[in-house]
Order: sequence, then structure tokens, then C-alpha cells
Amino acid sequence: MRLVQVTIPAGKREAVLGELDDEGIDYVLTEETSGREFTGVVHFPLPTGAVEPVLDRLRETGIDDDAYTIVLDAETVVSRRFDELEKRYEENGESENRIAREEIHSRAQDLAPNVGPFLVMTVVSALVATAGLLLNDAAIIVGSMVIAPLIGPAMATSVGTVVDDHDMFRRGVKLQTLGLVVAVIAATLFAAFIRATNLAPPGTDVLSIQQVSIRTSPGLLALVVALGAGVAGGVSLATGVSAALVGVMIAAALVPPLGVIGIGIAWGLPSPVLSATVIVLINTLSINLSALVVLWYMGYRPDHWFQADAAQNATRKRVGTLVVAVLVLSAFLGLVTYDSYRTATFEEEVRGEINGLLDQQPYEDLVLVNTEFEYDDPIPPREPTSVTVTLSRPTGSEAPNFAKPLQRRINQTVQPTALPFDQSHNVSTFDVRIRYVESERA
Repeated sequence: MRLVQVTIPAGKREAVLGELDDEGIDYVLTEETSGREFTGVVHFPLPTGAVEPVLDRLRETGIDDDAYTIVLDAETVVSRRFDELEKRYEENGESENRIAREEIHSRAQDLAPNVGPFLVMTVVSALVATAGLLLNDAAIIVGSMVIAPLIGPAMATSVGTVVDDHDMFRRGVKLQTLGLVVAVIAATLFAAFIRATNLAPPGTDVLSIQQVSIRTSPGLLALVVALGAGVAGGVSLATGVSAALVGVMIAAALVPPLGVIGIGIAWGLPSPVLSATVIVLINTLSINLSALVVLWYMGYRPDHWFQADAAQNATRKRVGTLVVAVLVLSAFLGLVTYDSYRTATFEEEVRGEINGLLDQQPYEDLVLVNTEFEYDDPIPPREPTSVTVTLSRPTGSEAPNFAKPLQRRINQTVQPTALPFDQSHNVSTFDVRIRYVESERA
């Protein structure tokens, strides 16, 4: 519920009070003596869902933007007429837990901070995320998400579109672009410093770090996360729920990949830079798209009817542009998902051939320890180049010839359709390496 305070312009008192009486709204009127433009201030409680329609009706009486309006949270209202008003709006379907247009506009402004604090928090978040990635520490990465101020600009962009506030829209776009660029620069400089000062051991393979590698091969599920984050952001903003936790979800889709971009640049690795950049772009666009659609679907429009067409046209154009961009970038995610499926199928078939060969003589005493596959490029489509099979054999026994029989079985039984490369590729070029370790049984 809300407590609304509205200043009444000269000559509009009877119309305003008559409208409130017709709506069955309890109000208190105080005289305004500080100037000649306003004759009084009216205070009245409203259900949350009634704020926007009631304020729209009051504007029709002649209250314009020169008359200030204050909407406050009200903890408790004890009034029989208020209870009747609340029931009436529930019956009319207007008491949904959706805040007024004026409130969501104000919340979006508050969520988009000034440039200075925004950049400071973005830089700190990028540095913490980069450190967490290099340390392979998920807890540190989560900490970087908590302090990332990325939800505000995305929500400001969406709200600015649906209510036709060009300044808010431009500010949201500016902060998003500036935040992403600054985060990449900060992550790159920090990662370069780490590498130059040997805080990361020389020769470190950053692509072997789990927290880095999982963000260099994104699948279509990454798109689901980004769309869900945008929907959650729009709903939390529209219902007045705290956006703190949703901000962490949005940051989860953006901050770690930004750190991967910086690490890839510092280590001179173009493949993770490309993959992480695609993730950042598609996540940013998807968050904006889903938030924009949610806010428009929930009925947010400009406060003046003559702005509605402009806002509707702008929303349609921006939704269309975002959908096209997301679909184009999703092709990369689809390729990654398909490539992951095919490589997983190929690896499973190779492991099957290994186990099948181990069941035959003279390999019964060998035990499979591990299989490691190598590929020509981390960016899909990938071609497998080799497999290293680690086998355990009894102490003092001779190592049998396992590589050639395995190579032959792979050539004969692994189907071309299971390979992640073209059927014209010669599977015989796939290299089989065997590593033996001795084991002793008590």
C-alpha cells in the first residue's frame, strides 16, 4: 500500500477532491500558504495497484508536472473505506502487485548510479573476478558478482524505452557500454600484471583452469540464464521487490566472462577472447531484451497518450533489433552445443573401444586409469588430434603393444558421424598414445 501526497493547483481543488470522493478514497486536505500557484496538499492512502490509475485520473482534472506528487510506502492503513477500495480494485483486477509508472521510473533512476561510483564498483568487480578465475575459486567469483553494479543500467535502458524517456534510455546504454569496456580494460591490465610479476607461475595454462575453461565453450543454456536474468530483473523492478539478488544473477552472466576476456588478452590467446566476447554480447542483449518485453507486457506506458505511439514504435524497433542480434549470436552457441555433443559421442566410443580391447588377451592385467583427448582448436568446430590413454600394469610386467591395436579398432569401428569434423577427414590421422604406470597389489 502507498501514501500519496499531491499539491493542488489554483482552481483545481473542487475537481481533484470530487475525483477522490467519486473513487471512495479517504483523504486529508491541508492548506498551502507558501505560494499562489497551489492552494492545498491532499494526502490519501491507496492500494499499490491503484496508484497509477488514480494518478492518471487526477491528471485528467488538470494536475500537471508543475504540481509535485510524492508516493511513499505505507506500513498499515486502518480505514473501512480503504478496505472497500482495496476489495474493489482486487475485483477489477487492478490490485496486482505492480508498482506505478512513476515509482518504477524513480526506481530505475536510483538503480543507475552516477558515473564515478559505477566505474569504481565495476573496476573492483572485474579485478576480483579475474583473481577468482586465476585462483579457480568459485567463492571469490561469486563475491565479484555481489558488488557488480550492472543491473541498474540494463533496467534503466528498458524503462526508458517503455515510458519514452530518451534521457534515461541513453544513460542506460552509455553506462552499459562504458561498464563493459572499463571492465575488460581493468581485467586485462590486472591479468597482465599478474603474468608479468609471476604471481601466476610461468607456463601456466590458463585454459586448463576449470573456472576459465567452462566460460570458453558456452552452450545454449547460457542463453537461458541471460534471458532468465532479464525477466527476473524486470519483474523485481515492477513489483518493488529488492533487486539485490537479481543483480547478482545478472552479474553472473557478465562479470566472469569479462574476466576471461582480460585473461585471454593478457596471455595472448585469441580463442577464449572470442568465446567470452560472444558470451558477454549475447548475455547483455538477452538481458535487455527480456527485461524490455516483461515491462511492456506488464503494461508500462508513457504518462501522456500522445507519447504512447512513439514509445510503442521504439519498443518494437528495439525488440526487433535485439531479437535479430541474439539469434545471430545464438548460432555460435548452437555450434558449441552441437560440437560438444559430437565430441562427447566420439570420446565415449573411443573409451568403449579401449574397454573392449582390455577384455581381450594379453591385456587382462591392464587397468584403465585415464583418457585425455586433445583437439586442434578450442573454438568449434574442433577436430580431435590425439588421445593419451593411461594404463596401469603390474610391477615388473612387460608393457604390451596396445597403441596399434587400439588405433586399428578406432579406424574400423568408430563411425564418421560420431566425429566432430567433416566425413572427408581421415580418422587414421588421429594419434593414439599409451602411458603405462606400474601398480602393486598387496
